[in-house]
Amino acid sequence: MLTIYNTLTRKKEEFKPLHPGVVNMYVCGPTVYNYIHIGNARSAIAFDTVRRYLEYKGYRVNYVSNFTDVDDKMIKAAAEQGITVPELADKYIKAFMEDTAAVNIEPATLHPRATENIADIIKFVEGLIEKGYAYESDGDVYYRARKFAHYGQLSGQSIDDLEVGASEHVSADEVNKKEDPMDFALWKAAKPGEISWDSPWGKGRPGWHIECSVMSTKYLAKTIDIHAGGQDLEFPHHENEIAQSEAENGQQFVRYWMHNGFVTIGKDNEKMSKSLHNFITVHDIIKEVDPQVLRFFMATTQYRRPIQYSEDNLTDAQNNLNHIQTAFDNLTYREKDAADVVDDKVTAKLAAFKDSFTAAMDDDINVQNGIATVYELVKYANVYAQQETVSLPALKAIEEEISTLMSIFGVKITASDNQIDDEEIKQLIEERNQARKNKDFARSDQIRDDLKKQGIILEDTPQGTRYKKE
Repeated sequence: MLTIYNTLTRKKEEFKPLHPGVVNMYVCGPTVYNYIHIGNARSAIAFDTVRRYLEYKGYRVNYVSNFTDVDDKMIKAAAEQGITVPELADKYIKAFMEDTAAVNIEPATLHPRATENIADIIKFVEGLIEKGYAYESDGDVYYRARKFAHYGQLSGQSIDDLEVGASEHVSADEVNKKEDPMDFALWKAAKPGEISWDSPWGKGRPGWHIECSVMSTKYLAKTIDIHAGGQDLEFPHHENEIAQSEAENGQQFVRYWMHNGFVTIGKDNEKMSKSLHNFITVHDIIKEVDPQVLRFFMATTQYRRPIQYSEDNLTDAQNNLNHIQTAFDNLTYREKDAADVVDDKVTAKLAAFKDSFTAAMDDDINVQNGIATVYELVKYANVYAQQETVSLPALKAIEEEISTLMSIFGVKITASDNQIDDEEIKQLIEERNQARKNKDFARSDQIRDDLKKQGIILEDTPQGTRYKKE
């Protein structure tokens, strides 16, 4: 039984999608005014892993993740770069797709953009005004937060406490426009020279929160199964989405809310963010770090837990991934002398590993316990590969199980490319084998060391010498 921790209820709940076999899932995407940092990537990787596990369980996942392609930050960044807001958006959406592909994040079923849905946003806002949940004020449109009875439930705060915090961040201009400090913008009047669209309230652009309400209900359903995003989006973004969507649609907006923990950096475990200027972009890091290692590092921490980014932790991830790859290569190496017979013991053992993995992941996508099962499977694979007699179907079954489970973490495990075309190197390996038979260990060691300098690693096994590229 799959359980998911629901932020709204603060407890794990049995996952039951509204429509059997189908999951409608919406994940808040980036505001595309810069390259994504690894804090942004953490959310994308975490929920891509959730998606992969749901698909592994047999669900068809309709996965929508938006691009916020117009807001104050984008207007400022576009002006600084001397380009238009749409040009800025195109630039960083392209970069986002390239960077996420590098860490093996599957493209969403749909990546809608706010600016592609202006007419629907305006219609949605008009509906809220008609129902008395919103009002126009000098070209802006605001939502009456107090009118929504459950405001604050997601973030676990009372509206009076929220008002105190809101009052400290409302400008004098906004005070004059709003009926209440808690009210938030659905539509913003454009300043001279800013990108804008015609509306019943004059030229302007959407507020940040309204776009996700519109696009999730438009492209998925009025009630969706899973809405996910970073912990920092609980309030005000997701709180406001609930208020808008349920006021307009008159029904439950989201059945399960999922929020991932932060990425921290430095000895003080400071949250990584653009506002703190302590971020590292995926665009830069994958120039120095294998994208597979970054993906493995981030995908194997349970999504609700924080991740501490450090070189030491990346090195640990690299070493663990190397162990898995080596085990896989040990299996493929033995295929050449394997017997074409079925090994029922291996079949039973793999079924037990699969059950253990599923039990771990069914507990709120506990990837840490899930990868622990993979490590146990890898140990078993290494022991099996060292047996004097092995089964070819068993080898392939173990390989497939490792590959399948690792694919849920978004990591591709395939046989290493150890083809060596240089005839001289092959002759040296053969010469070393002969030297070992003749107990000429000085020559044997010299050849091994010479090949290592060329990036060829030799491994002596009971089945003979094998080699791989470093």
